[in-house]
Amino acid sequence: MQEPTDPQLVARINDGDTDAFELLYHRYREWALRLARRHTGTDHDALDVLQETFAYLHRKFPGFVLTASLKTLLFRVITNSAIRANQKRRRHVTGLEIPDLPTGQLSNDGDEDRSQLAAAIEQLSAGHRQVVLLRFLDGMSTQEIATALAIAPGTVKSRLHHALGQLRSDPALKRYFDPA
Repeated sequence: MQEPTDPQLVARINDGDTDAFELLYHRYREWALRLARRHTGTDHDALDVLQETFAYLHRKFPGFVLTASLKTLLFRVITNSAIRANQKRRRHVTGLEIPDLPTGQLSNDGDEDRSQLAAAIEQLSAGHRQVVLLRFLDGMSTQEIATALAIAPGTVKSRLHHALGQLRSDPALKRYFDPA
């Protein structure tokens, strides 16, 4: 017997067939978990993202209309959930870990520097802060950030440019950006 397609499963779920949702879950579970693990870096957070992803999908029923590939939808949900999980984890870590910035380094004061820089980053707008953290904490490329946030690569570059400009303009932070 041929396995039902995603649109067929969606139609069955819309009609109240809970077994169809379970089939859909098992079809995409391993792929979704691998993607979540790749985005979060931890098994624990990946499992949370997996749960959030399928809970989100389940809430869409009945009445869900599949307009594209289900994998495309799940990719976006997993990516956004992983970003939130990473942000949540960073908020609970004592002292934001800031790697070397492209044009300078942290001074020897370590923890004080990290606290000061973390506080400055928190003052950025949400969009600017997000690209700075994804770039320098998560090590994502411009294209990866663009894909994760569903924005154009040029927008990522612009936000990063303006965010770094704002950080560089603060005299207290100038030493972070001076050439070493």
